Amino acid sequence: MNIYFAPLQGYTEDTYRRLHHKLAGGITEYVSPFVRLEHGGIRSKDARDVRPEFNEGIPFTPQVIAKDETEFRTLVDYLSSLGYRRIDCNMGCPFPLQARHGRGSGLLQHPDNVAAILHAMETYSDIRFSVKMRLGQDDINEGLQLIPLLNAAPLSHITLHPRLGKDQYKGTTDLNAFSTFAQAIAHPLIYNGDVRTLSDIRRIETLHPNLEGIMIGRGLLARPSLAAEYHSGTEWEPQRRISLIKQLHEGYYESLSHIIPGEAQLLSKLQTFWDYTDESLVDKKLLKRIRKTGSLRNYLSAIQEIR
Repeated sequence: MNIYFAPLQGYTEDTYRRLHHKLAGGITEYVSPFVRLEHGGIRSKDARDVRPEFNEGIPFTPQVIAKDETEFRTLVDYLSSLGYRRIDCNMGCPFPLQARHGRGSGLLQHPDNVAAILHAMETYSDIRFSVKMRLGQDDINEGLQLIPLLNAAPLSHITLHPRLGKDQYKGTTDLNAFSTFAQAIAHPLIYNGDVRTLSDIRRIETLHPNLEGIMIGRGLLARPSLAAEYHSGTEWEPQRRISLIKQLHEGYYESLSHIIPGEAQLLSKLQTFWDYTDESLVDKKLLKRIRKTGSLRNYLSAIQEIR
């Protein structure tokens, strides 16, 4: 099956995407962290991340988040002006700052706004749209009741994370609800949520052999080789996985050191690289030093100790 790299704010930005594609690969499509409006305009951080020259040569799709048709059109018009003809629409972000304003999973509680956004997609005949969503914000029926609207919309595929927005990432994904959704949806479907190992991929593949693919976020940050391992059919030895992580970090450090001014800011950003690292690969005490040190020199010294 196709493997998609899920968008994670602060982690899967252009620098990381390019490095992962070059050094690890195995990804059908990298989806950007959502582009959103701020004070009536495109947030500058997002604008930089989706610049075509920063994503050249990788299979890349930008994602937008909007609460209504007006915001959606503003964002799509901007991305269209950059030449993009594939855009994903976020209807699943669970973070309260977005959801309580009717964006992300919060949008699922406003079917009229969902309908208006889906209808707006029909007016962009030269753009292929997809949707990434949750089962609902507070109740799975919020998502299920949207199936007729989704089936009628011009979507290339739907990615479903089978949790409620209010649950954020607590508990486990609801595979029964995912099956109910899968049986009723007319579009190609991608599974997302709690995929960390090859056995996780194979379990979903066995349960739903007709899926378009699987989208992985935190699992790929923890194990960057996961997609490559799946496509090769061979689980990598721990040393090979560690070697890839170190190569990714070396490239990450080299790239960010030319972008981020100030040692403190650079260190803070570099430390996020290790937030989801598989602790079975790197000693927990060493990881704690890497994540907590206040000195770039000590940080780089600790990195050298990874074996």
